[in-house]
Amino acid sequence: MGRLLAILALMTGLLSSVVYLVEQNLESFYIFETDHLHDLSKRGIEKHGNNTRGVVEYIVAELSERNPAHVNLEEDWVFNNAGGAMGAMYIIHASVTEYLIIFGTAIGTEGHTGRHTADDYFHILSGVQTAYVPGEYEPEVYPAGSVHHLRRGDVKQYKMPESCFALEYARGWIPPMLFFGFADGLSSTLDFPTLWKTTRITGREMISNLLKGKL
Repeated sequence: MGRLLAILALMTGLLSSVVYLVEQNLESFYIFETDHLHDLSKRGIEKHGNNTRGVVEYIVAELSERNPAHVNLEEDWVFNNAGGAMGAMYIIHASVTEYLIIFGTAIGTEGHTGRHTADDYFHILSGVQTAYVPGEYEPEVYPAGSVHHLRRGDVKQYKMPESCFALEYARGWIPPMLFFGFADGLSSTLDFPTLWKTTRITGREMISNLLKGKL
């Protein structure tokens, strides 16, 4: 028993050291740039206007040119229930330190953002998103072409009143965010085929990027 505890203590210490070192150097692991994603989103909207499918194809094409080894071109949409909100997502990239998805819904939704271990940048491609922070009396309003930056550790209520789609980019520690992403499916919707599909695609992309040396 004593030996087992010693091994566990050693493993915990080693893991903590690795996490600490990575935390101090997170910036070096990022392959996507926030300014580029914002500019790319605006150019896509300018070129394709209300044709959201065209905007998404434009964005993915350029991302694939810049990072061909780390962009998923298989546009496989899956439902996403998190924080009481429901929409669908197309996973463009998933790794330990970043994820990039198209998220949205054609009929509107509302929910809790979650309190995350990563900064989240929500680039609105079509429609409008609103957000609320306790103590405020007016909503934050994010129209197409704008970016809603949810800072690491912050939390808000958000709403997409009608059809709204966005390029969502998170950078930081991604694995802890998965618990939020799966919670509604395990405790409310019990939509296990969707949970399995989400797990399969996310796991495939994360492992694939790890094998390519992308943390």
